[in-house]
Amino acid sequence: MSKPSKVASQVMWTRLISVVEEQAQALIRTAFSTSVREAGDLSAGVYNASGEMLAQAVTGTPGHVNAMADAVGHFIRRIGVENMAPGDVYLTNDPWEGTGHKHDITVVTPTFHGEDLIGFFACTAHVTDIGGRGFGADANDVHEEGLYIPVMPFARAGQVDQTLVQIIRGNVREPDQLVGDIYALASCNEIGQRRLRAMMNEFGLTDLTGISDFILSNSRAATLARINALTPGQAEGHMRIDGYSSPIDLRVTLTIETDRILSDWSGTSKVDKKGINVPLVYTKAYACYALKCAIAPDIPNNAASLAPFEITAPEGTIVNATWPAPVALRHVIGHMVPDTVYDALDKLLPGVVPAEGAGCLCNFQLSLRPRTDADAPADAVRAEVLTFNSGGSGARPGLDGMNATAFPSGVMTMPVEATEQVGPVIIWRKELRPDSGGAGQYRGGLGQYMEVGAREGHEFDISAMLDRVDHPARGRRGGQDGAPTRIARDDGTTMRGKGRQFVPHGARVLMAFPGGAGYGAPRDRDTAQVRRDLALGYITPDAAREVYGLSQSEIYEIQELARKGDAF
Repeated sequence: MSKPSKVASQVMWTRLISVVEEQAQALIRTAFSTSVREAGDLSAGVYNASGEMLAQAVTGTPGHVNAMADAVGHFIRRIGVENMAPGDVYLTNDPWEGTGHKHDITVVTPTFHGEDLIGFFACTAHVTDIGGRGFGADANDVHEEGLYIPVMPFARAGQVDQTLVQIIRGNVREPDQLVGDIYALASCNEIGQRRLRAMMNEFGLTDLTGISDFILSNSRAATLARINALTPGQAEGHMRIDGYSSPIDLRVTLTIETDRILSDWSGTSKVDKKGINVPLVYTKAYACYALKCAIAPDIPNNAASLAPFEITAPEGTIVNATWPAPVALRHVIGHMVPDTVYDALDKLLPGVVPAEGAGCLCNFQLSLRPRTDADAPADAVRAEVLTFNSGGSGARPGLDGMNATAFPSGVMTMPVEATEQVGPVIIWRKELRPDSGGAGQYRGGLGQYMEVGAREGHEFDISAMLDRVDHPARGRRGGQDGAPTRIARDDGTTMRGKGRQFVPHGARVLMAFPGGAGYGAPRDRDTAQVRRDLALGYITPDAAREVYGLSQSEIYEIQELARKGDAF
């Protein structure tokens, strides 16, 4: 076959992206865990025969996608191409060879054309439970964080390893969910294979060599052009966050050079005793994501477009934790990586990056069980319920921050109805948190209020995975800080932002998730936007008066119009 034209190659590139998007959507439709079905905590991608990522699904999280970009290489190295055959499916949850913690299952499927290996499909999903202490920060080393699955076959020549399935089922709290998720992962890869074969037949391809070269060479050239258009320079970024029992300092030195941007995390805090440590693969994923968003957002993610962003960190720092460090909540620190990068990048490219946001997801997991302080009703059950929630994102140059929106993860907030369906949990309150967005010329996004409890006859442990309690998002260019996180029982008992904590029968947990920070001085905010914020309830009358300078008569007027529905 003659070499495809540039137009044909571009069509095939776009087709590949649509193939992996269908792969991701198939996973969402078939997954058992709400973290996948409702929040989209997943990734999907296609690779060439050398293990280089050619395309990723738009649906998914940067922590999964960019970390998974390296994973297929580990599968090739561990299993060996010579040992692979049609119908094989492999998997792992190795934190250092997957996506950073044991709660992510990565499944890789080799793809053959005839007898020739032409590439791979890979996907990752977050699972509700993997055994051990459960999803939380309390482990002292990685062995306590659940079942470890090394890189190994899930199926050989189409035959599932039932011994492996029995071992998995015997070590986790939600065996039906987890095994169902693994089958969903394997099935979505199979769908990707079908669509790829159809594309190859349509275009008369016998392998992916030509389209791979086209994608990688053009992506690299486009990314280097963006980098080389920048003024070379160096700047430092710093962020202090809560940590587990003591604050964590994240430090990065960002260097823009010809053909590359370096991110050096020397000076960052050491590995923590508890499970908030980050394998380097996850740090790389979010540092690369931050830089791509700012510098080359429209260039598709693949091996070549990621390569010019070089990430280094000394071993033993919290962003390059080595085995056997506990890493279950690596996202709490990893999600703060982009805003740390932007603290440095703002000094090199002013007017480009947003103010700090909530950063990490405001997650918690409930381990529910029949009450133990008195006789429990006959229908009381045990259940594990994981819910993903978001604070506000930081204000942007020219735009307000987004309310209750997860940046950088892009993970969606789980609906109340979906959360209550999977266990005996009641969400009593879930609403936006007024005044939580930092004031500024552009206002930070709002956080949320949540109030959660168990159904009658149950008690529970809550594993909190929160940050920004003591170190709220910082404003940029004169903008004010976002509101901090708060967590307490309904009797006023203060709770910790991280860790497993008991909640007795009848008690509730009250949480206020953090807001994003403001951008620019509040005095420069458009008065019409202030009036709109007040009418919508995003800010209170006190903030409208004391921060933005509205008169009491203006406030009364806006409130009256809002009551009548005429505020806009």
